[in-house]
This record gives sequence, C-alpha cells and structure tokens, in this order.
Amino acid sequence: MDCGLGAAIDRLAAIDPSALTDDELHDLVILLVREASRFEAACAGLVSVWDIRKRWADNGAKAPTARLMSEALVSGATASEVLHRARRLRTMPHTAAALAEGKLSMDHADLLVQANQPDVADLFARDEGMLVDQIKMLRHPAARRCMRYWRNLAEDEIGREPTDRDSAGRHFAAVRTFRGNVIYDGMHDPVNGTIVLNELARLEKALFEQDWAQLRTERGEKATAAELPRTAAQRRADALVEMARRSAVVDSHAIPARPLFTVLVGYRAFSKTCELADGTVVSPGQLVPHLAEADVERIVFGGPSRVIDVGVRQRFFTGAVRRAIQVRDRHCTHPSGCDVPAEQCDIDHITPYSRGGLTTQDNGRCRCRVHNLQRNNHPEAPDDG
Repeated sequence: MDCGLGAAIDRLAAIDPSALTDDELHDLVILLVREASRFEAACAGLVSVWDIRKRWADNGAKAPTARLMSEALVSGATASEVLHRARRLRTMPHTAAALAEGKLSMDHADLLVQANQPDVADLFARDEGMLVDQIKMLRHPAARRCMRYWRNLAEDEIGREPTDRDSAGRHFAAVRTFRGNVIYDGMHDPVNGTIVLNELARLEKALFEQDWAQLRTERGEKATAAELPRTAAQRRADALVEMARRSAVVDSHAIPARPLFTVLVGYRAFSKTCELADGTVVSPGQLVPHLAEADVERIVFGGPSRVIDVGVRQRFFTGAVRRAIQVRDRHCTHPSGCDVPAEQCDIDHITPYSRGGLTTQDNGRCRCRVHNLQRNNHPEAPDDG
C-alpha cells in the first residue's frame, strides 16, 4: 500500500535550509517535531492491529519483536518499545485521541503509558481524561512531576506504600578496576538521594566558581566557559572526593542540614501532595521517618498560578514571598524555555524596583543567574516576561 509517505519525506529532504529565512526555518523545525508525535501515534495504532491479527507470525516468527527486528532492521529495545507503547495505547482512548489531535507529545504520552501499570489500571482508566488535561500544556519536567503526584495518590488509594520498597532497594557498590580506578553504582530513596545530590551540587558550584575566578584572573574579559580547566563531569567527580575529605574531619557534634518537605494544598488536581524543596515528589509516608530531623512547610494554592499562604516551618522560616514564587514558578521563567530549578534562581522584579516595582508575589518571578544578568545588563531592552 502506497500512502504517499515516502514521497512526502522526499519533498521534505529536498528543502534547502539555506533558502529559508530564520523564522521559516524555526517554524518548520517546531512543526516537524510536533508532527513527529502524531506520526508515532498513527504508527502505534497500526502496530496494535498488526499485533492483534498476529500478522507477524505468518513467516514462522516466534514473536512480533523478532519480525520487527528482522524486517524493520531495528534493535530489540526499539522493537519492544514500539510494541509495548502500541499495546498500552489501545487501552488509553483519551491519550490516543490527544495524540491524534496534536495536543500531546509522544514524550508526554509515554509518561501516561508508564503510569498505566496493572496494579492501578482501574484508577488510571478512571482518571485518564483528567491526567491528559493536566499535562498537555506542561513542559516535560512539570508533566513528569504531575504524573508522580498521581502515582503516589493512586498507591495510597490501593493501600500500597512505596517507602519500604524504595528504602529496602538502596544499595551502593564501589569496584576497583584492574588499573586501580574505582567505578561507582548505587541507588537511594528520593529523600536520602536528594540529600546527597544537593551537597554534591553545592560543592560542584563552589569548584566552578573557583575555576572561573582563576580563569578570569588569567584571561580577563576574554575568558570563556570552553577554557575552564575542568569539565562539569570532572567537577562532579572532584566534588565527590571533597565530600569524603570533609566527612573525615567533620565534628561529631556538628548539626547536619535539615531536609525541607513541602506539602502542597489545592495544587491543580493533586491536593495534599508532598515534595522536597527541589521539587522531587515524595509520598506522605516517605516524610514520616524524617519528621524529627526535617523542616515542613505548607503551601496553599488559590489556583494554578497563585499561592495564597505559606505556612511556617517547624523552625523559624523567613522569606515567605520568595518561597511562594519558587513553588509557583518551579524553574526559570525566561521565554527561551530555560529549566534551571527555582532553588538555583534569583527572584527578579518584573517591574524593576528602581522604576517603582513592588516586592510582591505578583511582581516577582524566577530567573536563573544568566537570564537575570542579561536583563540587568540591558535595562532598556523590552520586557521579555
């Protein structure tokens, strides 16, 4: 059957990018990436029927993945992914419809597919339409967090608590190679893993600032990030060593940093969900073992973009307006799509303070250091927010 697909691809391949204006090129790239999701959705629908009819077995193939590997020349992993997606989507009418209409990306659909597990299949069928509506306009990190909220609530509803599973699954291995190098592998639950990642990120940032200061001393204004003596991966490796060195000399009576848990009330369709300060989603059960050593704050939403109350932590907590903006925005709000987490952002006045702008939630937004400096260095540029 010739559906004209090959000819359409040929026409696309024949386009000369140099003949396009910048705007035309941009619009075409965005269109193609969006339409690719619709193409994959149409493909999944056909694969599903092909699978049901067992057309793949007519040459003696033992499984549909084997036939795809043999004739479509894809890897076993790709064949399994295509088949798994097709089988799940045929039980997900709201997701399939949104994909066909171009209202959902395939990456977002895969988040829904991952959530549609056998143990919560009945709950997913009940909530699928709501979930599609919740995530279809969100960027992927926010959509992933949204699905994690739902998964936690679904597990609570069926009486399953993931805390023990996550904690019991923790492991760490450090293996020395023949040449004496050491390779690490391990896993922590969300809370303890975040404690490690936060400290690693803090030390890595300090190392970056040291490298940058040294480079600026040597190169002056001509210094560029490409000239830094260490890559980001090398700084993370050195930060891990620095963690070990500091641990060896730490005072046994020192007070460790306290993790911060945030309880969201009235947030979209997911009331009374919990997350760590950096946005990592956790279940209420994962909070309980840490209550004696953690701070807990309550954030009450009056709508998806309005925080109406920031509760007091168990210890003295200042900066409620700043925290409200961080929880509301979640990441840098620059229109380029920057995803630097809110915890690492500056809080910027939309209407500058020098022009009478108020220090209020409505006049504040998260901006990463780079985008905040861009605006401050070009104060006469039109507002990009």
